[in-house]
Formats: sequence, C-alpha cells, structure tokens
Amino acid sequence: MAKLAAFPKAWMDQLCVDGSMSLREWIELSGKLDIDGLEFYCDFLDLKDSRDWSMYRSMVEDQGRSIPMLCCSPDFTHPDKTFRQVQVDKEKGWIDMCAAFGGRFCRVLSGQRRPEVSREDGILYAVECIESCLPHAVERGITLTLENHYKDNYWSYPEFAQRMDVFCDLVDRLESPSFGVNYDPSNTILAGEDPLELLEKIKSRVVTMHASDRFLLEGSIEDLRKEEMDSVGYAERLSHGEIGQGLNDYDAIFNRLIEVGFNGWVSIEDGVDGFEQMQRSVSFLRQKMALYWS
Repeated sequence: MAKLAAFPKAWMDQLCVDGSMSLREWIELSGKLDIDGLEFYCDFLDLKDSRDWSMYRSMVEDQGRSIPMLCCSPDFTHPDKTFRQVQVDKEKGWIDMCAAFGGRFCRVLSGQRRPEVSREDGILYAVECIESCLPHAVERGITLTLENHYKDNYWSYPEFAQRMDVFCDLVDRLESPSFGVNYDPSNTILAGEDPLELLEKIKSRVVTMHASDRFLLEGSIEDLRKEEMDSVGYAERLSHGEIGQGLNDYDAIFNRLIEVGFNGWVSIEDGVDGFEQMQRSVSFLRQKMALYWS
C-alpha cells in the first residue's frame, strides 16, 4: 500500500532561515498527523552538523515513523563547470544524509532557468551532473528523483525543466534503475499545462509524489509568468491551497498511478493557512488512498 509522508512547506523559513522553529518542534508537531513518515529538507538549520543526524532519525523512529525522502535543490544548469561540480558535490553529500536517515529517495532538480542558457545546453548540463551523482546513490541504495518543479524557495529563476517538453526530454535521457520521477501535479498547473497529460507521459517512471493543491490569489498564469523571473522564491500571487480544494483531480491521478503499479510514498506539501489545514489535507488523502490502495 502507498504510504503518506508530510513536508513542512509552510514552515520553511522558520526551519531554514531564522530558526524560529526547531526541527525537534516540527517532528513533535507532526506527531499529531496520521502519517507514516516525514520528508526532510537538506538545508534545515538543525541538520548542519552531521553528528546530529542520528538523533533526529531516532526522534522520528520513536514515533513509529521513518524519513523516506530527502528534498534537495541542486542547481545543475549554471554555465560555469566549476559551479556545477560544486553542486554535484553537494548532492553527493545530501545522498549521504538521506542514507543516514534510512531514506530511499533523494531529490534532484535540473537547475534554474537562466536566460543565457539554451534548452539543449541546460539539458546536457543536467544530464551530466545527475549521471555523475548516480554511482554515489547506487552504492548507498538511494534512488534519485527528478521533480517536475516550479521554483525552489530560495532561487531567483524558475526551474529549467518546468515545462513538460523539457522535463520529458530530460527524463528520457536518464536510464537507470536508481533514477525516477517525483511527480507534483500542482507544478504542472503553474506551467500552464495539464498535470494528467504529463502524468500519462511519465507515469511508468514515477517513484514518489508530492501532494498539494494550488491556486492563484489574483490574476492569471500569464501574470505569474511575468513575475517569476524577477523575484526570489515564489511569487506573491501564488498560494498552496488545501488538498482537495484546488485544481487537482486526485481520483484521476491515483487511477493512473494504480495502472502502472505505483506503491510508493506520497508526501504532503501544505499548511500555509495553519496546521489544521494540513490535518484536513491528511484526512482527504487518507480517504482517497484507501480507495485505491486498500
């Protein structure tokens, strides 16, 4: 049966920037959720010292849960080869972190969509870097998961492989049993594309999934396009919504995943309107998942 994890999307600045929430506090708070595991982010402030990793793993396991997924944001599309090598080295360190937590899935991204980098060069840079990381992952029993991403919280530009055609091209060039897709339907909506169309193209490669729902506070996708290249992180008009209340059709999504035998982790990205919102999203997904993975 597919399992449910949670990611603290609404508390990223508190956990990664100002330290106003500790990782211990998030783990304790998440104990109120009906979930099977927690997805960590590689740049949580409390993970800077590797000597503490085992302590946080124990905290989660003492709740009867695991840390199956590590969310990382390597930037592989910079034109400077030295910069890209630094990113490869960082990803290898994050693979080690994932293994230390007992995790199995470590995210990779393509990188930022810099105006000066062409489509073909960006794909070549990303493929080269991901392939450089794969042997390190294989040795540690880790699967690298490429997400159809929108934009990291702390990036200036959107994801290079945000658009469906680029993402699918990149996925097609990476053939390894230790590589797969982390599917996020909401991010496809933000690309102005159909999440079910993308899923149909890559469903056999999906090994993990991010569950969220999205909506625009104002304006249109076209307005979002104009803003996303000129701001750090997410545009202000963009909001994560309560799962089941937004634009995603979870019945159609889960139906397609069942068709290909998906039985992996679904990780919730939610809670921007409070912890109670995340609890409602957990309840919604538990009910839906029970229909498809009973």
